[in-house]
Amino acid sequence: MYAHLVWFDRPRGAAELAAADFAATHRIQPAVATVPGLLDFYELRRDDGSGLVIGIAETEAAIHAVRAAILATDLLPGEDPALLPGPDRVEIYPVHVHRDRATIYAEGARS
Repeated sequence: MYAHLVWFDRPRGAAELAAADFAATHRIQPAVATVPGLLDFYELRRDDGSGLVIGIAETEAAIHAVRAAILATDLLPGEDPALLPGPDRVEIYPVHVHRDRATIYAEGARS
C-alpha cells in the first residue's frame, strides 16, 4: 500500500474552504471514484482551515492515477481558481505497517 499526503499548511478562510469542499464533492470525488486501487482517504482540518488529506491506495501507480484523474478535470461553472490555490506540499510514502481495529483487538487478545 501507499499513502498520498497532500498538505495545506497555511490558514484558509471560509470562502476558500467552501470552494475546496465544492470542488471535492462535485469534481474531484467523481473523477477519482472510478480509479482502481484507491482504498480510502481522510481529510484532516484545523480550525484555521489548514490541514492534510491522506489518500491510501494499493499501489504507487494508483496514487499517480488518482493525481492524473484530478488534474484532468476542468473547473466547473462558478469555480474561481483564485479560491483554489492548491496544496503546499504533496508527498507519497509506502505504507510500512497497517493494522485495522480487528487486527489490533486480535493481537491484544493473544497477549
